[in-house]
Amino acid sequence: MAISDVKEYAHLTEADVEALGHELDALRREIEESRGEKDARYIRNTIRFQRSLEALGRTTMLASNHRAAWWAGSAMLGVSKIVENMELGHNVMHGQWDWMNDPEIHSTSWEWDNTGPSEHWKQTHNYIHHKYTNVLGMDDDVGYGLIRVTRDRKWVPFNAGNLVYNTLLMLLFEYGVAVQHLELGKAVKGRVPKEETRRKLKEVGDKVGRQMLKDYAITPAITSLSPAASYRKTLTANIMANVIRNIWTNAVIFCGHFPDGAEKFTRHDLQDETQGQWYLRQMLGSANFHAGPTLAFMSGNLCYQIEHHVFPDLPSNRLAAISVRVRELCEKYDLPYTTGPFLAQYGKSWRTIAKLSLPDKYLKATADDAPETASERKFGGHVTSTVDPITGRRAGLLTAIKESKRGKGLRKLLSR
Repeated sequence: MAISDVKEYAHLTEADVEALGHELDALRREIEESRGEKDARYIRNTIRFQRSLEALGRTTMLASNHRAAWWAGSAMLGVSKIVENMELGHNVMHGQWDWMNDPEIHSTSWEWDNTGPSEHWKQTHNYIHHKYTNVLGMDDDVGYGLIRVTRDRKWVPFNAGNLVYNTLLMLLFEYGVAVQHLELGKAVKGRVPKEETRRKLKEVGDKVGRQMLKDYAITPAITSLSPAASYRKTLTANIMANVIRNIWTNAVIFCGHFPDGAEKFTRHDLQDETQGQWYLRQMLGSANFHAGPTLAFMSGNLCYQIEHHVFPDLPSNRLAAISVRVRELCEKYDLPYTTGPFLAQYGKSWRTIAKLSLPDKYLKATADDAPETASERKFGGHVTSTVDPITGRRAGLLTAIKESKRGKGLRKLLSR
């Protein structure tokens, strides 16, 4: 049931973990000391591109009565919202560009084009999710309190709707972001002061109201002044743009957190956790997907989710180079580097959601040794890595996982 000893699961000694932590600390310092004008130019060009694309999309909607213009405008607005949320909002609010001391591109002042207030998101995402990544009972992003994504969560009849819930979450993702910080489950149980809940509700209501006023009232009204446009056409185009953004955001996030190999942890792992142990937990609890420059940009560079979780406040345009170094460290310490094609990773996430809609009695693997849920108990006792004295090659977690798979395959063959 989830990993309760991250060092043991990783087949590393305490000294190994601290050595890994020191190497990652050194990499962080190297990137911080090399930030400069090239990075600043990247983010400013991204802002100009996003705003120009949005302006072009709005202009195209002046001819929204024509089908081609409607589709083109919807697509441009959808892509504009994706870039604003992923490569700008998400990364700026992580503080990745605070070193520039530019008040326009600063985590304390950026308000994104989303129904969730930025201050709420920074608390639930930057602090809770990134500090307690995949820790059961601490990180609400493990299923968002709605979807069963690990066998550590006991099955109840409600979970039979897993696929329905995720479909709704995918289509309405911005509202899921807005609701998450409200902690409605805790509020209903009286675990949150009523005054705090009322304040949060008002803040969310104000932000949702502003977003809906902009997308569903003001911009349709303005474009309807054009003889080649109508209020209804612009309204539906804006809805389409938001749905495009929501589906894409959901896909990118799920690819980074729920495919096979993105591990879950217990609160026991947090006891006296060192920086090295925190790094290790981030590496084991996250997943990447393959991407070229365009897909990387459209995902906010979250195709490098492992690197982002290790260094959440380093500039996103540096993650590709950082990934090379992190992968080398995984090879050095014989750790898995969880990645794969985008559609494969997303498909695995949906497969997990579909499987876990069923009671455990219909599932084959155990809670300690399943594609989406594992623990140190799958290896049957205390384990650490070994180093071949001749080759100097380490045999650790990655080797143990491969041997475990070979063992299961052999047992399956012999049972036939």
